[in-house]
Amino acid sequence: MNFVTLDFETATPERDSPCEIGLTFVRNGQITNTQAWLIKPRSYPYFNSFNMAVHGIQPKEVAHAPEFHHLWHELKPLLQNQLVIAHNASFDMSVLRATLNTYQLPFPELQYACSVQFSKQVWQGLPQYDLKSLCNRHGIQFKHHRAAADSYACAELTLRALRQVNCSNLVEFPEKLKINFGRLYDGGYTASSVKKAPKPRKSFPY
Repeated sequence: MNFVTLDFETATPERDSPCEIGLTFVRNGQITNTQAWLIKPRSYPYFNSFNMAVHGIQPKEVAHAPEFHHLWHELKPLLQNQLVIAHNASFDMSVLRATLNTYQLPFPELQYACSVQFSKQVWQGLPQYDLKSLCNRHGIQFKHHRAAADSYACAELTLRALRQVNCSNLVEFPEKLKINFGRLYDGGYTASSVKKAPKPRKSFPY
């Protein structure tokens, strides 16, 4: 199975302020590579103090980094027509959408899934489903809140979920992990979601 896991860190609470992106690539069910890029956000040199406390990225670290629209020609081929997975995908995909909109760039064609959503289906009844808690439970060590490490941890977690439900291909993925893929496409998007259990059929006395 092939997929890409994605993580963004942002400079401010604004969604169109990415300061780092991390991608981890899985091919034939194996992690093959992890890459990260620092990004000069459009808010530069301003970074929100809370965001800096979370990820530790300082404005001086991105002073000579490219802005997102200069980096997109490199990133787009890595995401185009892929299954992209993120932990709390509603955040990461909203960062991607907002930033593309800010720079007036068309959306790529891709499907995506949220590892929070399918983790809740695969490992039901856990007290917490944040990335750190799940990785601690599964013995996955990583430096939280840096994009490369978080994307790598998401890939490891996804592979464990796939093994848990004995899923080996993308066709089975939505059914076995009980989720609906989200989708980005030129002109819009549909959100990922949890598959709803079918309602029991009512029986009527004859």
